[in-house]
Amino acid sequence: MKMVSFIIPCYRSEKTLPGVVAEIDAAMEKLGKYTYEIILINDCSPDGTFETIKSLCAEKPYVKGISFAKNFGQHAGLMAGLRQSKGDYVVCLDDDGQTPADEVNKLLEKLEEGYDAVYAKYEHKQHSSFRNLGSKVNEIMLRVMLGKPSWLYISSYFATKRFVVEDMIRYENSYPYVIGLVLRATKNITNVVVNHREREVGESGYTMKKLLSLWFNGFTAFSVLPLRLATCIGAGSAGIGFIYGIYTIIKRLINPDVPMGFSAMMSALVFFGGMIMIMLGLIGEYIGRIYISMNNSPQYVVREHVNIGSEKMDEE
Repeated sequence: MKMVSFIIPCYRSEKTLPGVVAEIDAAMEKLGKYTYEIILINDCSPDGTFETIKSLCAEKPYVKGISFAKNFGQHAGLMAGLRQSKGDYVVCLDDDGQTPADEVNKLLEKLEEGYDAVYAKYEHKQHSSFRNLGSKVNEIMLRVMLGKPSWLYISSYFATKRFVVEDMIRYENSYPYVIGLVLRATKNITNVVVNHREREVGESGYTMKKLLSLWFNGFTAFSVLPLRLATCIGAGSAGIGFIYGIYTIIKRLINPDVPMGFSAMMSALVFFGGMIMIMLGLIGEYIGRIYISMNNSPQYVVREHVNIGSEKMDEE
């Protein structure tokens, strides 16, 4: 009998977690052909989330709990869960109840058909306008930077096979980006349509700062395209500057009375100076990440774990 591991990063979800776990229990009992485990990762939530996790672990021995020492983000939580998972299939979903755990059979069926990874697709998303805008920007970034097929819909509710997970957890650098790791491991990916529910409790933990951090992480961790783009922009700017210089000389030769434009010179200086600063900032971002990775900065630090026994936690 195959095993399914459910991985749920948790933040401000003390009220929703019991319902999500109960829904997983009901769905797996209905399927009846898999054993399963549930791994809950507390991302240093300021409310009683970890107390709820410990309570669930005490009631259900197949539920495992991990608590971070500080907030490391959703993707670090997923990596911690992936490293502890034992399932032949691994399913990742949200802690707020918006991702329908009772439709997990649709994802598992696609894996049984031979796909390596399956992403849930929502026909009608119930996120806020801000969150939907963030998703659209992320979609563009994935297509341009990471080569995601245009038809593939990416969401936080997905399932993968074991060999994909084994490749993903080989990544030990400081800035994990789970979507990039999946796309790096396999192209045999598909979508399956599921419902997306309205949020009943609380609000999304994604702020503008977190979304910007996620985007930066995505296009600097798995692609050198920004650097190549910077080179092209720099070359184009230099070309424009050269052509403008030739134009100015010719204009001066034809009409010596034409005054040399101070405003034009300042515009050119500001434009090219801005371009140079942008390129240097981008290069600095890459160098900074290399420096942090060389210092072995951890993806996450575990403060406590429950129902994991004496198995050694891989925290880096």
